[in-house]
Amino acid sequence: MATNLLVTGSHGGDDPHVESKHDALMHAAMLGRGGYILKTRNWTMKPTAKDANNITIPAWDLVVEGRQIYIAAPTDVNIQSGSQGQKRRDLIVARYALNSGTGVETVTLEAIKGKPSAATPADPGIETGSIIGGAIVSDLPLCRVNLDGITITSIDTLVNVMQPLEDVWDSLTPVTGQVRMPYSDRYITLVRVGRIVTACAYITLTSNFTQVSNVSVNETIPKGFRPSGDSRAVMRGTDNSGAASFYLYGTPEGKMVLNGTGYTSRFVGISGCWITA
Repeated sequence: MATNLLVTGSHGGDDPHVESKHDALMHAAMLGRGGYILKTRNWTMKPTAKDANNITIPAWDLVVEGRQIYIAAPTDVNIQSGSQGQKRRDLIVARYALNSGTGVETVTLEAIKGKPSAATPADPGIETGSIIGGAIVSDLPLCRVNLDGITITSIDTLVNVMQPLEDVWDSLTPVTGQVRMPYSDRYITLVRVGRIVTACAYITLTSNFTQVSNVSVNETIPKGFRPSGDSRAVMRGTDNSGAASFYLYGTPEGKMVLNGTGYTSRFVGISGCWITA
Protein backbone atom coordinates (compact mmCIF):
# COMPACT_ATOMS: atom_id res chain seq x y z
CA MET A 1 0.00 0.00 0.00
CA ALA A 2 1.33 3.45 -0.91
CA THR A 3 2.28 5.81 1.93
CA ASN A 4 -0.34 8.51 2.52
CA LEU A 5 1.51 11.85 2.15
CA LEU A 6 -1.50 14.07 2.87
CA VAL A 7 -1.14 16.40 5.88
CA THR A 8 -4.29 18.56 5.76
CA GLY A 9 -6.81 15.76 5.60
CA SER A 10 -8.10 12.75 7.48
CA HIS A 11 -6.16 9.50 7.48
CA GLY A 12 -9.10 7.75 9.16
CA GLY A 13 -9.28 6.26 12.61
CA ASP A 14 -7.07 7.71 15.32
CA ASP A 15 -3.94 8.23 13.24
CA PRO A 16 -2.22 11.37 14.73
CA HIS A 17 -0.47 12.28 11.51
CA VAL A 18 -0.32 16.10 11.85
CA GLU A 19 2.81 17.33 13.65
CA SER A 20 3.98 20.79 14.74
CA LYS A 21 6.65 20.78 12.05
CA HIS A 22 3.97 20.52 9.35
CA ASP A 23 2.20 23.70 10.49
CA ALA A 24 5.55 25.43 11.03
CA LEU A 25 6.64 24.72 7.46
CA MET A 26 3.38 26.09 6.07
CA HIS A 27 3.62 29.21 8.25
CA ALA A 28 7.25 29.75 7.25
CA ALA A 29 6.36 29.46 3.58
CA MET A 30 3.77 32.23 3.97
CA LEU A 31 5.44 34.48 6.57
CA GLY A 32 9.11 33.86 5.87
CA ARG A 33 11.79 31.96 7.76
CA GLY A 34 12.80 34.87 10.00
CA GLY A 35 11.53 35.93 13.41
CA TYR A 36 8.89 38.62 13.83
CA ILE A 37 6.47 40.30 16.22
CA LEU A 38 2.92 39.63 15.05
CA LYS A 39 0.66 42.67 14.76
CA THR A 40 -1.86 41.37 17.30
CA ARG A 41 -1.33 42.15 20.99
CA ASN A 42 1.00 44.82 22.33
CA TRP A 43 3.00 44.99 19.11
CA THR A 44 3.73 48.70 19.66
CA MET A 45 5.20 48.05 23.11
CA LYS A 46 8.96 48.03 23.68
CA PRO A 47 11.14 46.22 26.22
CA THR A 48 11.80 48.37 29.29
CA ALA A 49 14.16 48.36 32.25
CA LYS A 50 12.24 47.52 35.42
CA ASP A 51 15.40 48.16 37.44
CA ALA A 52 19.16 47.72 37.04
CA ASN A 53 18.83 43.93 36.86
CA ASN A 54 15.48 43.20 35.22
CA ILE A 55 14.25 43.79 31.68
CA THR A 56 10.51 43.56 31.04
CA ILE A 57 9.57 41.93 27.74
CA PRO A 58 6.04 42.86 26.53
CA ALA A 59 3.26 40.30 26.14
CA TRP A 60 4.09 39.83 22.47
CA ASP A 61 2.94 37.31 19.92
CA LEU A 62 5.96 36.15 17.94
CA VAL A 63 6.77 33.79 15.13
CA VAL A 64 10.16 32.29 14.30
CA GLU A 65 10.69 29.96 11.35
CA GLY A 66 6.94 29.36 11.32
CA ARG A 67 6.65 28.51 15.02
CA GLN A 68 4.26 30.70 17.01
CA ILE A 69 5.37 32.03 20.41
CA TYR A 70 2.81 33.39 22.89
CA ILE A 71 4.04 35.53 25.80
CA ALA A 72 0.97 35.53 28.03
CA ALA A 73 1.94 38.52 30.21
CA PRO A 74 4.81 41.02 30.49
CA THR A 75 7.79 38.96 31.63
CA ASP A 76 10.89 40.06 33.54
CA VAL A 77 14.27 38.69 32.46
CA ASN A 78 17.16 39.02 34.90
CA ILE A 79 20.57 40.34 33.81
CA GLN A 80 23.78 40.57 35.80
CA SER A 81 24.82 43.93 37.23
CA GLY A 82 27.21 46.06 35.23
CA SER A 83 30.76 46.91 36.31
CA GLN A 84 32.14 50.35 37.13
CA GLY A 85 34.24 51.74 34.28
CA GLN A 86 33.06 49.03 31.88
CA LYS A 87 30.52 48.96 29.08
CA ARG A 88 28.56 45.87 28.11
CA ARG A 89 25.95 44.63 25.69
CA ASP A 90 23.55 41.89 26.75
CA LEU A 91 20.99 40.22 24.52
CA ILE A 92 17.54 39.00 25.54
CA VAL A 93 16.51 36.12 23.29
CA ALA A 94 13.60 33.76 22.78
CA ARG A 95 15.38 30.41 22.86
CA TYR A 96 13.86 27.47 21.00
CA ALA A 97 14.98 24.06 22.21
CA LEU A 98 14.10 20.54 21.15
CA ASN A 99 14.65 17.65 23.54
CA SER A 100 15.79 15.02 21.08
CA GLY A 101 15.02 12.26 23.56
CA THR A 102 11.39 13.15 24.31
CA GLY A 103 10.57 15.24 21.23
CA VAL A 104 9.33 18.08 23.47
CA GLU A 105 9.83 21.59 22.04
CA THR A 106 10.10 24.67 24.29
CA VAL A 107 10.71 28.40 24.03
CA THR A 108 12.07 30.36 26.99
CA LEU A 109 13.26 33.94 27.46
CA GLU A 110 16.96 34.05 28.24
CA ALA A 111 19.58 36.73 28.94
CA ILE A 112 22.96 36.31 27.25
CA LYS A 113 25.71 38.30 28.92
CA GLY A 114 28.15 40.22 26.75
CA LYS A 115 31.85 40.71 27.42
CA PRO A 116 32.63 43.93 29.34
CA SER A 117 34.83 46.46 27.57
CA ALA A 118 36.24 49.83 28.55
CA ALA A 119 35.75 51.12 25.00
CA THR A 120 33.55 49.39 22.45
CA PRO A 121 31.57 46.35 23.63
CA ALA A 122 30.22 43.77 21.18
CA ASP A 123 27.10 41.64 21.15
CA PRO A 124 27.55 38.20 22.71
CA GLY A 125 27.32 35.10 20.57
CA ILE A 126 23.96 33.36 20.19
CA GLU A 127 22.65 30.09 18.79
CA THR A 128 22.00 30.78 15.11
CA GLY A 129 21.10 27.34 13.80
CA SER A 130 18.03 26.86 11.61
CA ILE A 131 15.12 25.07 13.25
CA ILE A 132 13.84 24.00 9.84
CA GLY A 133 17.35 22.82 9.03
CA GLY A 134 17.38 20.55 12.08
CA ALA A 135 18.95 22.68 14.84
CA ILE A 136 17.78 21.64 18.29
CA VAL A 137 18.63 25.05 19.83
CA SER A 138 18.07 28.41 18.13
CA ASP A 139 17.89 31.97 19.48
CA LEU A 140 15.66 34.80 18.28
CA PRO A 141 17.20 38.10 19.52
CA LEU A 142 14.47 40.30 20.98
CA CYS A 143 16.47 43.24 22.33
CA ARG A 144 19.92 44.53 23.18
CA VAL A 145 20.56 45.98 26.64
CA ASN A 146 23.31 48.62 26.66
CA LEU A 147 25.11 49.14 29.97
CA ASP A 148 27.62 51.81 30.96
CA GLY A 149 28.97 50.96 34.37
CA ILE A 150 26.02 49.88 36.50
CA THR A 151 23.55 51.96 34.48
CA ILE A 152 21.31 50.69 31.68
CA THR A 153 21.65 53.48 29.11
CA SER A 154 19.29 52.17 26.43
CA ILE A 155 17.44 49.13 25.11
CA ASP A 156 17.32 48.41 21.37
CA THR A 157 14.46 46.33 19.97
CA LEU A 158 15.94 43.85 17.48
CA VAL A 159 12.86 42.07 16.14
CA ASN A 160 10.64 43.61 13.47
CA VAL A 161 6.84 43.71 13.25
CA MET A 162 5.31 41.43 10.60
CA GLN A 163 2.81 43.43 8.55
CA PRO A 164 -0.46 41.50 8.10
CA LEU A 165 -1.96 40.77 4.70
CA GLU A 166 -4.65 43.43 5.19
CA ASP A 167 -1.93 46.09 5.45
CA VAL A 168 -0.14 44.71 2.41
CA TRP A 169 -3.41 44.74 0.50
CA ASP A 170 -4.02 48.37 1.43
CA SER A 171 -0.51 49.27 0.30
CA LEU A 172 -1.15 47.71 -3.12
CA THR A 173 -4.61 49.20 -3.70
CA PRO A 174 -4.50 52.27 -5.99
CA VAL A 175 -5.96 55.52 -4.63
CA THR A 176 -6.78 58.28 -7.11
CA GLY A 177 -6.96 62.04 -6.71
CA GLN A 178 -6.38 65.18 -8.73
CA VAL A 179 -4.88 68.63 -8.59
CA ARG A 180 -5.86 71.52 -10.83
CA MET A 181 -3.19 72.66 -13.28
CA PRO A 182 -2.32 76.36 -12.79
CA TYR A 183 -3.25 78.55 -15.77
CA SER A 184 -5.75 75.91 -16.88
CA ASP A 185 -9.27 74.71 -16.18
CA ARG A 186 -8.13 71.07 -16.40
CA TYR A 187 -6.80 68.67 -13.79
CA ILE A 188 -3.73 66.51 -13.31
CA THR A 189 -4.59 62.93 -12.29
CA LEU A 190 -2.78 61.57 -9.22
CA VAL A 191 -2.53 57.84 -8.43
CA ARG A 192 -1.03 56.56 -5.17
CA VAL A 193 0.00 52.93 -4.68
CA GLY A 194 1.53 52.44 -1.25
CA ARG A 195 3.75 55.47 -0.75
CA ILE A 196 4.44 56.07 -4.44
CA VAL A 197 2.47 58.77 -6.27
CA THR A 198 2.42 59.18 -10.04
CA ALA A 199 0.99 62.22 -11.83
CA CYS A 200 -0.13 62.40 -15.45
CA ALA A 201 -2.23 64.61 -17.71
CA TYR A 202 -2.59 65.71 -21.33
CA ILE A 203 -4.37 69.07 -21.20
CA THR A 204 -4.52 72.60 -22.63
CA LEU A 205 -3.62 75.88 -20.91
CA THR A 206 -6.04 78.81 -20.72
CA SER A 207 -3.37 81.49 -20.05
CA ASN A 208 0.25 82.17 -20.96
CA PHE A 209 3.15 82.21 -18.52
CA THR A 210 6.65 83.03 -19.71
CA GLN A 211 9.91 82.16 -18.00
CA VAL A 212 8.40 82.33 -14.54
CA SER A 213 10.70 81.41 -11.67
CA ASN A 214 9.43 79.92 -8.41
CA VAL A 215 6.05 81.60 -8.71
CA SER A 216 3.64 80.49 -5.99
CA VAL A 217 0.26 79.30 -7.29
CA ASN A 218 -3.09 78.92 -5.55
CA GLU A 219 -3.56 75.26 -6.40
CA THR A 220 -2.48 72.71 -3.77
CA ILE A 221 -1.73 69.00 -3.76
CA PRO A 222 -4.45 67.21 -1.73
CA LYS A 223 -3.66 65.44 1.53
CA GLY A 224 -2.64 61.84 1.08
CA PHE A 225 -0.66 62.67 -2.05
CA ARG A 226 1.83 65.18 -0.66
CA PRO A 227 5.57 64.42 -0.63
CA SER A 228 7.31 63.25 2.52
CA GLY A 229 9.75 65.05 4.78
CA ASP A 230 12.19 67.37 3.04
CA SER A 231 11.45 65.96 -0.42
CA ARG A 232 9.44 67.62 -3.19
CA ALA A 233 6.80 66.53 -5.66
CA VAL A 234 8.11 67.27 -9.15
CA MET A 235 5.88 67.40 -12.22
CA ARG A 236 7.27 68.26 -15.65
CA GLY A 237 5.16 69.62 -18.48
CA THR A 238 6.08 69.86 -22.17
CA ASP A 239 3.86 71.25 -24.92
CA ASN A 240 3.18 69.40 -28.15
CA SER A 241 5.63 71.55 -30.11
CA GLY A 242 8.47 70.68 -27.78
CA ALA A 243 9.40 74.36 -27.66
CA ALA A 244 8.22 75.15 -24.14
CA SER A 245 8.44 73.30 -20.85
CA PHE A 246 7.83 73.92 -17.18
CA TYR A 247 8.10 72.33 -13.75
CA LEU A 248 5.71 72.25 -10.83
CA TYR A 249 7.26 71.69 -7.41
CA GLY A 250 5.09 70.62 -4.47
CA THR A 251 5.97 70.78 -0.77
CA PRO A 252 4.97 68.45 2.11
CA GLU A 253 2.36 71.10 3.00
CA GLY A 254 0.80 70.78 -0.47
CA LYS A 255 1.88 74.21 -1.72
CA MET A 256 3.17 74.45 -5.29
CA VAL A 257 5.48 76.76 -7.25
CA LEU A 258 5.81 77.05 -11.02
CA ASN A 259 8.93 77.40 -13.15
CA GLY A 260 9.17 77.75 -16.93
CA THR A 261 6.97 78.67 -19.88
CA GLY A 262 3.56 77.64 -21.17
CA TYR A 263 1.32 78.95 -23.96
CA THR A 264 -2.44 79.24 -24.33
CA SER A 265 -4.25 76.50 -26.28
CA ARG A 266 -1.15 74.31 -26.57
CA PHE A 267 -1.58 70.68 -25.58
CA VAL A 268 0.70 69.89 -22.67
CA GLY A 269 1.85 66.49 -21.43
CA ILE A 270 2.51 66.38 -17.69
CA SER A 271 4.15 63.60 -15.69
CA GLY A 272 5.71 63.16 -12.26
CA CYS A 273 6.51 60.67 -9.51
CA TRP A 274 7.37 61.03 -5.80
CA ILE A 275 7.20 59.39 -2.37
CA THR A 276 4.49 60.34 0.12
CA ALA A 277 4.79 60.54 3.90
